[in-house]
Amino acid sequence: MPKLYFYYSTMNAGKSTALLQASHNHRERGLPTLVYTAALDPAGGAAVHSRIGISGVARAFTADSDLYAEIADAHGARALGCVLIDEAQFLSVAQVRALARVVDTLGVPVLCYGLRTDFRGELFAGSAALLGWADSLIELKTICHCGRKATMAVRIAPDGAVERVGAQIEIGGNERYLPVCRRHFLAALEAGRP
Repeated sequence: MPKLYFYYSTMNAGKSTALLQASHNHRERGLPTLVYTAALDPAGGAAVHSRIGISGVARAFTADSDLYAEIADAHGARALGCVLIDEAQFLSVAQVRALARVVDTLGVPVLCYGLRTDFRGELFAGSAALLGWADSLIELKTICHCGRKATMAVRIAPDGAVERVGAQIEIGGNERYLPVCRRHFLAALEAGRP
């Protein structure tokens, strides 16, 4: 039975790696996949990139993308084994509902991978919708520098200070974000340093 899955975590837990592996596994068994990622690259083009160095071609989605129509067209041309969404925190609530419709009416499993919360500890709109609408919620785990499970991420300014305010969406890697446990998240906000 097809489901809407939400694989969530903080930074550096291997979400993109897991997505690429799932896509590979389906394709290797003759089940075509359709992979999406958020249109965040100003230079254009779309790909899923893992921090461990692997990548794969993807379609870009924007806030205006009609995911149901695009997926229905692709599925009509060749039956899809599944749809995979990277950076799912950037989906709109309407797009999450459209993905649920893909599962329920087209019978295609949809696997979404994304962050649960931002650097302030607040839910992204897409993540909140997925937490409410997904059939299966799967937490991917990484660790804090203390060895506990990291569930949060702090954003680090160029001067090393912890940022408490700012735009929710700012693309960056290890130079900007540090995965931490809740205890160290709160301590970093208090101290202003990681």
